[in-house]
Amino acid sequence: MRRAILVVAGLLVLAALTFRLAAVVVDETNQAVVIEFGRPVRVISEPGLYFKIPFIQDVVLFERRFLEYDAQANDIITRDKKTLIMDNYAMWRIIDPLKFLQTVQNEAGATARLDDIIYSQLRVELGRYDLIQIVAEHRDRIMSNVTERSDQAAREYGIQVVDVRIKRADLPDENSQAVFDRMRTEREREARRYRSEGEEEAAKIRAEADKERTIILAEAYRKAQAIRGEGDAEAIRVYAEAFNQDPEFYAFMRSLEAYRKAFAAGQTTVILAPDSEFLRFFRGPR
Repeated sequence: MRRAILVVAGLLVLAALTFRLAAVVVDETNQAVVIEFGRPVRVISEPGLYFKIPFIQDVVLFERRFLEYDAQANDIITRDKKTLIMDNYAMWRIIDPLKFLQTVQNEAGATARLDDIIYSQLRVELGRYDLIQIVAEHRDRIMSNVTERSDQAAREYGIQVVDVRIKRADLPDENSQAVFDRMRTEREREARRYRSEGEEEAAKIRAEADKERTIILAEAYRKAQAIRGEGDAEAIRVYAEAFNQDPEFYAFMRSLEAYRKAFAAGQTTVILAPDSEFLRFFRGPR
């Protein structure tokens, strides 16, 4: 009885060990290839519980999910002979695990192949455009073409390239300095043009202001001379009327005004003969 129990227990242990060695669990994130003596014999594409022959067959698991490939920055020449330091990345996945195993074997090998494929496609596609078109105009079209052609080339390795994107595009240091110098030169040229236009406009404004000033001063001088002439004429008329009313009295008043101005204190010294006409009113009432 005891021996029977030991035999049954041994058989159960052997069965459990055999099941463990033979059972293969493939979850929803993986796909597998069954290998027998180094030769692929079966592909497992759906998740579930599968079995293999222990010690004879082996199972290689591959990712079913999207994988990321991040390339190192490389130099690329554009159509206008500008050098770009291009840093790109790609999303890819394994769609044929058997072909993948036979060609690149693992993800490291796939990454090496993708590096060659994507870089060559980027170099070809970017070489068809000028720098300004790559940066500002046709970037989406370029990346769409690179993705399509890279995917076509990668299919022979059981790989699907889902998307290729430029992560960073820089100019070399010497090109950056040249671009900076050119930008500075263009800004200086624009500044000189603005200054020249401003000076020209200022000269026009000053010329117009000088012309207006000259016209205003001339008009003011003309009006002043006209007013002065009218005043002189009115004064002459008043003097003439006064003279005609009483010539002797007018002569007397005019002489008094002349005496007041001529003999102002501390201003004038006059030397005249006693019989001078200027002093005739000092000689008597006649």
